[in-house]
Amino acid sequence: MENLTKTTLYELFHNSVKNFAERTAFAMFEGESLTYAEVGRRVAQVQEDLKSAGLNSGDKVVLLSSNMPNWGVCYFAIVTAGLVAVPILSDFTGEELDMIIEHAEAKALLCSDKLFTKLSKETVDKMNIVIRTKNLRITSQRVKEEGTFAIPQPDDLAVIIYTSGTTSSPKGVMLSHNNLCAQVPMYYGLFPIDESDVFLSVLPLAHTYECSVGMLYPFSKGSSVVYLDRPPTAAALMPALRGVRPTVMMIVPLIIEKIYRSQVKAKFSSNAFWRTLCKIAPVRRYLHGIAGKKLMKAFGGRIRFLGIGGAKLNSEAEQFLIEAKFPYAIGYGLTETAPLLAGAAPAMVRLGSTGIVCPTVTLRLDNINPETGQGEIVALTPSAMIGYYKNPEATAAAFTEDGWFRTGDLGCFDEDNRLYIRGRLKNMIVGPSGENIYPEDIETVLNSHVFITESLVTEQEGHLVALVHFNTDALEAKFDEWKEEYHIKRNEWEQEWEKWKAEKTKEILEFVNSKVNKFSRISEVVEEKDGFVKTPTQKIKRALYYNRKKKEE
Repeated sequence: MENLTKTTLYELFHNSVKNFAERTAFAMFEGESLTYAEVGRRVAQVQEDLKSAGLNSGDKVVLLSSNMPNWGVCYFAIVTAGLVAVPILSDFTGEELDMIIEHAEAKALLCSDKLFTKLSKETVDKMNIVIRTKNLRITSQRVKEEGTFAIPQPDDLAVIIYTSGTTSSPKGVMLSHNNLCAQVPMYYGLFPIDESDVFLSVLPLAHTYECSVGMLYPFSKGSSVVYLDRPPTAAALMPALRGVRPTVMMIVPLIIEKIYRSQVKAKFSSNAFWRTLCKIAPVRRYLHGIAGKKLMKAFGGRIRFLGIGGAKLNSEAEQFLIEAKFPYAIGYGLTETAPLLAGAAPAMVRLGSTGIVCPTVTLRLDNINPETGQGEIVALTPSAMIGYYKNPEATAAAFTEDGWFRTGDLGCFDEDNRLYIRGRLKNMIVGPSGENIYPEDIETVLNSHVFITESLVTEQEGHLVALVHFNTDALEAKFDEWKEEYHIKRNEWEQEWEKWKAEKTKEILEFVNSKVNKFSRISEVVEEKDGFVKTPTQKIKRALYYNRKKKEE
């Protein structure tokens, strides 16, 4: 319980290096492995290099790298020296990276080889020092003078995290040491871990969700974290799950939804016999139970906590996880709250809920709609950000007059005080008679259709339009069925596909409109052939599609 009282990352780090010295801290799947003691030695080395380049406590250091054991080494080297870490997601364009680094006023760069090539020469030349994350060797050093480091205090700035949408004015979330350390007892209160736990990390560490829950928390408890050196596609993920046999893992909904659609739903929707069986609730639960045992085996057989966050989980996929008795839980939070505000342990899950409010956090609803009981979620938490870097106007707008953080999310509570997220305030569409329409609710219905992978509902000229990306796996299976049945050739496939698509689009329109209220009915279904552009945490970049029609005009 000693770790729960840490208020700086300096304390958290040195406590773990001392107490878990010989245990494995970070490892690469089928690659190098670092003990806590080795992490401590490498941190000291990086700090010496940074100090030799004239850096002083309070200076900003960019960490631009894919996931690897040295990512955590570099992160701790920065924050425990009283420097400020600026971890940047790899999905930004070179132009955006240059803009962020300039906005952050960074003096040093710790970078992986691949991402280094995205930066302009002007940006690199401004750095006091550039260090490769791959082997921690110095790439270039412009300044050679001794800097000064100080032990950070709880309220000192630890990290600046830049969120997406940086084309004009970058938005950097400032989090203090105490903001981040206050997350540890929250997680422990929901789901305790110890030295025996092994995490498999597949989400970008530059995102607060993975950094806090998937790195800082296990490091504080002596657990091990294993990284993948490639994106978590099925081909890469399944061997890693078998090899690592993790006990804990954090994912975004897209990963589990793909597994559900391809390995469960596709099977139970393949013919009339299976579809009929699955309409009988006890039979469906039995079949899902069998599928759940297979899924547990695919995950290595030891998983006891699959954390799902970052976006809304499809309700049909979640229903499967419940009936499969798979140990999952959904959490809710934002970068600005470091991130967690509400969550659950697997034994506490309830369909559609993000769980209960975390220990030391208080949530309330503002501007409640008397008809729906929904309001904006505002939070009082020790993990609320200091503010947005060099943006006092946005900072002021992010907090209520009495100092609570505005999440921008609409939600409600049930009788057991479980939180349910209804959508983003800024995504809400006002209907012709003033009705509040939440596109996320309509999208949940759309995504439950067997031939749809993802969807996005927009308003165009006063009508609701559904953009959909069809389930290519299901379509390929349909093509194989047609090929066998009608012996059609590939060059005839396009004609058959267009004909089938027109029929299916009409079916989808009827399907969704039969399941939503009158003012949420869509008037058109449009195929998004290439899929949707997403953020690094696999959320659809809605603004691109909201603004697209205006640009076309």
